[in-house]
Amino acid sequence: MSFLRATLNRFPGVKSQLKRLREHLLPATSVSSRYVEIDADRRDSESSRLAASWKASDLPARQRTLVERQLREYRSGASIDVFDVFTAALRRIEILPANGSLLEIGCSSGYYSEVLEVNGLPLRYRGCDYSDAFIDMARSIYPGLSFDVEDATRLSYQDEAFDVVVSGCCLLHIPEYEAAIAETVRVARDYVIFHRTPVVYGEPTKYFRKQAYGVETIEIHFSEPQLLDIFRVHGLQVQATFTLNENVDPSDSSKGNASRTYLCRKQSQS
Repeated sequence: MSFLRATLNRFPGVKSQLKRLREHLLPATSVSSRYVEIDADRRDSESSRLAASWKASDLPARQRTLVERQLREYRSGASIDVFDVFTAALRRIEILPANGSLLEIGCSSGYYSEVLEVNGLPLRYRGCDYSDAFIDMARSIYPGLSFDVEDATRLSYQDEAFDVVVSGCCLLHIPEYEAAIAETVRVARDYVIFHRTPVVYGEPTKYFRKQAYGVETIEIHFSEPQLLDIFRVHGLQVQATFTLNENVDPSDSSKGNASRTYLCRKQSQS
């Protein structure tokens, strides 16, 4: 495989044609496909144009089809990496409060509540999302739980309202991500988890346009050093980092990308 990558890097024209062919063959309903990097001078306009992408009314049903399959496998004992990493992060908390509260920001249809249940984790789950359609679905599937329509950059909850706050794979879709980080920290009492966060190293933060479940949306790949600096500025100390996947550029060992989950603890303000 490394020989093939090295060969393709010697012939960028062939590599580009293969990439275009792969993107053409991928169905529009793939979880993520057809990535196009956005130039710096177009980021604001593209972010504005795609701001409401995740509010599409047909998106929840498309995502839930995949989620239901994953949940069935997970309940039967299969390993699902995104669920395993999520629970591993929670289990790294030194003293997980019995019957403590957990808020998931960007909860989609609330399916991580089932991940908590399968693992017997003693947390009271609450979810919020930017999309009315996702929250409607969450309320219908899990009528015994609380769900709210919220903007991650302007949460309505009180300070330190939840023992643990999870930013659930939504930061990458929020152009005002530093405001979202600040709000996540504000409503957390002790711990914050940034789950499934794409990062790059050796390069600046990058913005992409992509297809997700047949919807065009934006995705941000964060400069990891910059992201960690923002965590520190907002009073977070990283307790553990979990890597879901990693891809190092074979032509430059200083560059690469990864999808990571960060368990952070709020530092004392005294």
